[in-house]
Amino acid sequence: MSVAFVKEPNEDQVEALPERDLGTDPNFVTVRGLALLDAAIETCTVQLEEAQAAGNKIAVAMIRRDLRYWRARRSTAEVVVPRADSDVVQFGHSVSIQRPDGRTQVYRIVGIDEADPAQGQISYLSPLARQLVGREEGDVIRMGAGEAEIVSILADGRD
Repeated sequence: MSVAFVKEPNEDQVEALPERDLGTDPNFVTVRGLALLDAAIETCTVQLEEAQAAGNKIAVAMIRRDLRYWRARRSTAEVVVPRADSDVVQFGHSVSIQRPDGRTQVYRIVGIDEADPAQGQISYLSPLARQLVGREEGDVIRMGAGEAEIVSILADGRD
């Protein structure tokens, strides 16, 4: 076999990384979510400069991929501000629910990249958020094996 058809490994090449999935759903964000996208771009830009200075080609490839993702997310971001005078749950609202055992939990409906369930920030695409949107105080929703009541809706200033 001719050596012309054999690709010799080159230490300067880094395998192409698969792109991060951008999804097909609308990229709704809160004002806070937009700021988080900008911060992610800034962080990646600084990390890229550091990785390039260190000659870390693998890190450079990974950071460039992440930077492409965050820039694409930023370019498609649609800021949604909930109406403060609304009686129904909307994107961006914080919702307090009470479980039958008396526990109260607060969830805020946010964009995909802003979601952090451990902090009560849930994506508008999550099953819980889908149950909450369009509901009012006093409505009962299904939650796991049980139910929970919406006790308050707040368009708060955490944007």
